[in-house]
Amino acid sequence: MGDVELAEKFIEDYHLLKNEIHKVIVGQEEVVDQVLISIFSRSHALLIGVPGLAKTLLVNTIAQSLGLDFNRIQFTPDLMPSDIIGSEILDESKTFKFIKGPLFSNIILADEINRTPPKTQAALLEAMQEKSVTAAGITHKLPNPFFVLATQNPIEQEGTYPLPEAQLDRFMFNIWVDYPSYIEELAIVRATTEDKHITVNQVLDARQIIAYQNLVRKIPVSENVLEYAVQLVSKTRKDNKYSTSISNDYISWGAGPRASQFLVIGAKCHALLKGKLSPDVEDVKAVAKPILRHRLVRNYRAEAEGYTMDKIIESLL
Repeated sequence: MGDVELAEKFIEDYHLLKNEIHKVIVGQEEVVDQVLISIFSRSHALLIGVPGLAKTLLVNTIAQSLGLDFNRIQFTPDLMPSDIIGSEILDESKTFKFIKGPLFSNIILADEINRTPPKTQAALLEAMQEKSVTAAGITHKLPNPFFVLATQNPIEQEGTYPLPEAQLDRFMFNIWVDYPSYIEELAIVRATTEDKHITVNQVLDARQIIAYQNLVRKIPVSENVLEYAVQLVSKTRKDNKYSTSISNDYISWGAGPRASQFLVIGAKCHALLKGKLSPDVEDVKAVAKPILRHRLVRNYRAEAEGYTMDKIIESLL
């Protein structure tokens, strides 16, 4: 199958995928799109929202429709690296045998990721970056495809360990999961208070997902779109020729080169899903907020004057 035919099949499968997901998930169009774009961009996503907004259900439903193995890990203050990676045990024949932990799956839901100590966060960081884990000096490859979809509660910060910038930077998207609208909430309550079983059908398998990920990487990008993405990231940094009054007045630290890479890859995937064979500036803008909002650090002036991260990014766009 040629790239053009594969691109058409990708769009068709994407719509089938969303139909299956929306059998269970009401609304949250933007959230579903962003999670799927991160998966087809071969990256990870951080979902931030208050409890009860179906973040876990969303990830579980996506795993079912993609035909992938799924593990949920509840992150707690006493969780150790071996609890997620696995550990070596002495078997009956007196030899050490590695027992794989829950990280050995295609989709990992890291629930309340900021509730676990830095040592365990570091073990997850290696898995996210290297797609492998190390136990007793031996490296074990993780399955392909492999995604971490982590959740965080923005309200209760007592007893949490804020994610270090190095780990935040590994997440392609910071996805804000908001409250449903009144009509959506009515539909949710109606659907979930009946004794009704919904079957989510598998749309893709691991082989097809990898083919679509490779297709996204192949999409050509014009020089002006590349320049726009890099200039946008440069605008977030203070005191350079692309700096604006917004970045100089309200940002302590700007985004690094990984933001530019994700902007281009995200724009490629977004363009492909809109039926375009090359992204334009609008595709970069479409993915800019979830890519940049966890990579910028606001200063005290921005907080005092009520400049939210999204408002700062809108001004830069």
